[in-house]
Amino acid sequence: MSERRILEAEDIRRALTRIAHEIVERNGGTENLVLVGVRSRGVPLARRLASLIEQTEGVSVPVGSLDITFYRDDLTRLAHAPIVKKSQAMPDVDGQTVVLVDDVLYTGRTVRAALDALTDHGRPTAVRLAVLVDRGHRELPIRADHVGKNLPTSGDEVVHVRLVETDAADEVIIDRSPPSPT
Repeated sequence: MSERRILEAEDIRRALTRIAHEIVERNGGTENLVLVGVRSRGVPLARRLASLIEQTEGVSVPVGSLDITFYRDDLTRLAHAPIVKKSQAMPDVDGQTVVLVDDVLYTGRTVRAALDALTDHGRPTAVRLAVLVDRGHRELPIRADHVGKNLPTSGDEVVHVRLVETDAADEVIIDRSPPSPT
């Protein structure tokens, strides 16, 4: 595989800072705002966004964690015995503006599953989507409201987001899969 680094730690920091400002601006402040990270890398990204918002606005924004494993429509394709992560306490989402946070937006199926899972926790006033990377190739009519980097990719490329909290480094990498033998 050939690997290309697309974003480094400083690029990720700048993108998240911009997204944090956009979220507050679009919401008209921090009132009734909740960030919900989609497991697994969406959770540390949501926490980072909350920290950036607190630094600039002086207000702590609630952060939740959403495990969408059983809401996926491709569950049987992923694994015979999927691993379900322990859920953290979810803040109240009723009547709130919820910003779902994920690392990569691809087909839109993860977001669809997250929306289904979110409704089990309440009824938000609005749901918005923030992603670090939008790589295109949508299969569902879903788009992000806040994007760190639009990254056109081909179908044989894989985008890896590595974060200090989960992978000991902050970077976004594209791997190109070798062509399959014919």
